[in-house]
Amino acid sequence: MLLGELIGSGRTADVHALDDHRVLRRYRDGRDAAEEAAVMAYLGTHGYPVPAVHPGAPTPADLILERLTGPTLFASLLAGDTPIPAGGRLLADLLTRLHAVPPRHADPILHLDLHPENVLLTPRGPVVIDWHDSAEGPPGYDLAVSAMILAEVAVADSPIAGPSAALLTALLDALGPTAATIPTHLPHAHARRAANPTLRPGEHEAVDAALSLLHRQPQISL
Repeated sequence: MLLGELIGSGRTADVHALDDHRVLRRYRDGRDAAEEAAVMAYLGTHGYPVPAVHPGAPTPADLILERLTGPTLFASLLAGDTPIPAGGRLLADLLTRLHAVPPRHADPILHLDLHPENVLLTPRGPVVIDWHDSAEGPPGYDLAVSAMILAEVAVADSPIAGPSAALLTALLDALGPTAATIPTHLPHAHARRAANPTLRPGEHEAVDAALSLLHRQPQISL
């Protein structure tokens, strides 16, 4: 299969254009993408907004996916095109809708990396991407991981720390009473984030500081 232009590169995978409608996402470490494809296909059949999965991936480390256009939610927030309260409501809605999908097995599907960079605002609406961390378990764990990710950025020495802190507040506000399920899962979420092999120098300290920030949030009953 002839790969086209490299149009995206993350911490674990590269994305190449195939044509106007499809891209190939390839893991650089060669990990098997079959389960990720199965999760997305299952969610798509239940109406959850994921990229369509196409057949014909040339290696187990590849996914052939619908080619999506539009900014990430984070880019839209920074540009001022999406107000931060609306961004918080959108993230809360995507998480809530995901956990309402009938389980494939015993427990709900969790994304475990749902943050504004993994939401694309496309002409057909918001679409959630990057399902390589997905698992099954209690929804509160997914909420705790998303909150941890936003908190990590909020405590970093970065120009986007302020908007990320505001978005964290907006997400917790939008979750309402459901936010009370987060504290039980914070130790597990913290351990998961601390063990992330893609963390860069200085980011481990942010994980601990993020946990402290979350413990101070009034929306979370600790």
